[in-house]
Amino acid sequence: MAQLYPPIEPYDSGYLHVSPLHSLYYEVCGNPKGQPAVILHGGPGSGCNAEMRQFFDPKHYRIVLFDQRGAGRSLPEASLVDNTTWHLVSDIEQLREHLGIEKWVVLGGSWGSTLSLSYAEKHPDRVTHLILRGVFLSRKKDIDWLYAEGGANEIYPDEWDNYLDGITPVKGEDYYTTYYRVLTGNDEQAKLKAAHRWSNWEFSMIKLVTTERPTSDDFALNFARIECHYMVNNCFLEEGQLLRDAPKISHIPTTIVHGRYDVICTLKNAYDLKKVLPDAKLVICPRSGHSMFEDEIAAALVDATDAYRMK
Repeated sequence: MAQLYPPIEPYDSGYLHVSPLHSLYYEVCGNPKGQPAVILHGGPGSGCNAEMRQFFDPKHYRIVLFDQRGAGRSLPEASLVDNTTWHLVSDIEQLREHLGIEKWVVLGGSWGSTLSLSYAEKHPDRVTHLILRGVFLSRKKDIDWLYAEGGANEIYPDEWDNYLDGITPVKGEDYYTTYYRVLTGNDEQAKLKAAHRWSNWEFSMIKLVTTERPTSDDFALNFARIECHYMVNNCFLEEGQLLRDAPKISHIPTTIVHGRYDVICTLKNAYDLKKVLPDAKLVICPRSGHSMFEDEIAAALVDATDAYRMK
């Protein structure tokens, strides 16, 4: 992916204790005196990776990455205790203060876009620019699109059959509620099988053409447990809250990047957001799906971070 900046290593990393239970892994890369920027990973539950450092010019930006509660290298792994959208928003503020940053560029994709919007609407005075990719608005219809009949399963019926294999909903129960019972239950073997089926379902759709599947048991368990926890709780947001409160951030320069063929988070999410943020720039990538690492999407994100460089 030649359009990304070259690989870099952190010059600072560590753990920030944000509660009596939770410690967040964080790292800082690039220019120690540069323009601050933070990346909010997707999932929830996936964690950051080294390639995410490459979306910002390291000579210009002070680039902050961290793993959200229970995800990646943060501790304790896969914990659902005190793990809500608003705990994460508070964590972002604690990390900003810990690093001595006044304001920063916020980049988030997929679930990270939900968290970016939640954070910006709560703390609009702390965000200089907003870059959103693969927008997920966490409305019931957005959750049902992924985990109920009549949505993404119409495009990936074979993968949907694999997703449903081995789970038995009780009458009137959503599939993701059934999964939640298994993933938070005591049968470790059933929990692991469910975690891989949940993870495989999402990863089967992550790119326009993909063969990716998570193979690590630890990743699958963390990812599935935390993501399912957020879905059954409607991401701890009121219905339509992110669009309702969008006027609070209308003054923040915003770029929205979305793949035309994103099956995980449909383009309608980005389009609805653009309607309430008319000054935002919407970049539709015509040959792309959901992943930030598809060529068109990666290039558009780098264009956005370059455009938001401040002297």
